[in-house]
Amino acid sequence: MSNINFKCVKCGHHDYETGEMRATGGTLSKIFDIQNKKFSYVACTRCKYTEFYKASTGALSNIFDFFTS
Repeated sequence: MSNINFKCVKCGHHDYETGEMRATGGTLSKIFDIQNKKFSYVACTRCKYTEFYKASTGALSNIFDFFTS
């Protein structure tokens, strides 16, 4: 997510930070603590308003997450 033309919808600021987060999906993934949902985010550095975008995950990363949790 580099070189995006960002303007915060709340405060109009142009500086931002980006990152990724993972979350659990359904009941079984919660029970086994498998974080099979992946999101990218863009956050305003001034007011901290954050937008999340769903990203695709691969089977290999889900398997790796299962054995490391």
